[in-house]
Amino acid sequence: MTSKACGAKALHARRWTDLPERGTPASLRMIGWIAVHIGRSATRLLLYPITLYFVISAHAARKVSYEYLNRVRSRSPHWWDVFRHFHCFAATILDRLYLLRAKFEHFDVTLHQREIPHWQLEKGKGCILLGSHLGSFEVLRALGVTQQDFPLKVLMDIEHNQNITRFLDALNPKIAGTVIVPDRLDTLLKVKESLDAGFLVGILGDRVSSGDKTTQCQFLGAPATFPAGPILLAATMHCPVILFFGLYRGGRRYEIYFEHFADEIILNRDRRAEDVQHWVQRYAGRLEHYARLAPYNWFNFYPFWD
Repeated sequence: MTSKACGAKALHARRWTDLPERGTPASLRMIGWIAVHIGRSATRLLLYPITLYFVISAHAARKVSYEYLNRVRSRSPHWWDVFRHFHCFAATILDRLYLLRAKFEHFDVTLHQREIPHWQLEKGKGCILLGSHLGSFEVLRALGVTQQDFPLKVLMDIEHNQNITRFLDALNPKIAGTVIVPDRLDTLLKVKESLDAGFLVGILGDRVSSGDKTTQCQFLGAPATFPAGPILLAATMHCPVILFFGLYRGGRRYEIYFEHFADEIILNRDRRAEDVQHWVQRYAGRLEHYARLAPYNWFNFYPFWD
């Protein structure tokens, strides 16, 4: 890899890791108290002034939203499209408070092709569950842990946005205990042990972290940098891969989609880079499909395209 490519990769990772954390512990506790004691319907009304504040003040995220919505909808967005985009994000964050507390009476969740992960679990061995920052991963994570439908472990960065991570972990320590922290000496061992024990190991494949191997893909009509790590991990573990997308449909409705992606990912030694790019491009293609299906669900508010 050239020094120019290394520099571009590092810049791509810093685009989101350098974004300042917005929520303070005090403000998070206040929102949590309001959500619990006033109720979801009333608390959702507060999302409108909060969303308006961020549309006005978050200049970089607003610019990214305009670019993304222009690509995904193939037309110039208006300010109210950006408002809707931000509001959708705020709504899923609020819903995490209820999902982590197993308050499923607030939600109408539809699972499409749920037999796909069940078939894998019936074999007694786990698989990689490959998702994205499109919609809500928390809706599946909470269902899996509290309803025992899907035994889950999650590869998750806990260093970024530590305030909100600690706040949400305190709501449900059992769900917090499902996290496998990446880039540690025992990470691969924990993933292997989890897969052998029949767990679905969730990982999000659309955000580059510092030190990640990357590859270029076409996404929404332009080149974009994607992490190669999820594909390399699946190839190392010799396990199946299932795609999932947890889309927020407004109000109380969520839809979770599962897709079979690969029985096993095999990388040819002589064309390893090309094989990795092939698999990541397939993932990017499915991500694009669901982004067009639910355009306001994309929550990567940093410059994504190269």
